[in-house]
Amino acid sequence: MAEKNSAQDFLNLIKKSRRGKFKIYIGMSAGVGKTYRMLQEAHALLASGIDVKIGYIETHHRKETHALLDGLPIIPRRTLFYKGKELEELDVQAVINLRPEVVIVDELAHTNIEGSKNEKRWQDVMDILDSGINVISAVNIQHIESLNEDVKSITNIEVQERIPDNVLAQADEVVNIDLTSEELIDRLKAGKIYDQSKINSALNNFFKSENILQLRELALREVASQVTRKVETEVTIHKSVKKEKFLACISSNEKTAKNVIRKTARLANYYNSQWYLLYVQIPRESSDKIALDKQRHLINNFKLATELGAEIIKVEDTKVAHAIMEQCEERKITTVCIGRPHLNLWKVILATDTFNTLLNKLSQGKIDLVILS
Repeated sequence: MAEKNSAQDFLNLIKKSRRGKFKIYIGMSAGVGKTYRMLQEAHALLASGIDVKIGYIETHHRKETHALLDGLPIIPRRTLFYKGKELEELDVQAVINLRPEVVIVDELAHTNIEGSKNEKRWQDVMDILDSGINVISAVNIQHIESLNEDVKSITNIEVQERIPDNVLAQADEVVNIDLTSEELIDRLKAGKIYDQSKINSALNNFFKSENILQLRELALREVASQVTRKVETEVTIHKSVKKEKFLACISSNEKTAKNVIRKTARLANYYNSQWYLLYVQIPRESSDKIALDKQRHLINNFKLATELGAEIIKVEDTKVAHAIMEQCEERKITTVCIGRPHLNLWKVILATDTFNTLLNKLSQGKIDLVILS
């Protein structure tokens, strides 16, 4: 068995070394200059003798950005017909067949047209990286899955196109394209982001100064956490550091469970740590008794947690607190994350006489309990 594991580890190492390098430009919103910067880099690489090609770029009819396409080799897009319309997508197979050293792929969170091999463009990018081609891409902060609720609370807009956090975690380099809110609003007013008919609406909605400031903070924090992760994984530190492990505990409540999942994912992402999602199935929620809508919500939450990098743990127990304690011991958990007091799970724990035992056990094992809003 040890020989088999050793062989698999070596195979994984070979695959990793053959994989393309991945660079992501990230910004607080549309119009900060991510595409412009990618095209500038493409010209610089081309001038250095690097075989760089444009796989997919979206200039949004911005003159300055569009002008930078001149002189860059472009891989023709794939044409598809959908609902009577002719649409274009990134031609993944053409990229892989041509094998450029570097390919530029914009709009990482884009949802592909029905009938495409992959549902999302980030999945296309993973295929390209796996084939050994280096990729430069771009995404806005609001498209990161675990930030969905934060962005919604800031802008009152629920962003539908999102990428899992582990896509960002796989990047070899993450670069923040930063502007002040004043600079971004000036660009908007000058017609450099949207055409004149959309400017007033944008200023009164998404592009309010207070929104931009908060989104800018999210972007800066995200890139800082990526740099921290890179230091922890690549810089040798000659001292023993306790590895964080997070356990998110949820009930069948859909809305609060999503918050717990996303916020625990953020914490795990920040600490570059492993995390687990625990659902304790009590007798009244057994498969033959639980309501279908709650069952569906649980499945969706398990899927969300998996996309955000969690390992799912589902156990049956009459005592939720007891089940949490068992998992903490078995998995060597350092932090337990739970929803705020109105959560059903919390009520279940309070209703048992083992709640104090749970707190004592967590305290004795130096395990943190985080109550998430």
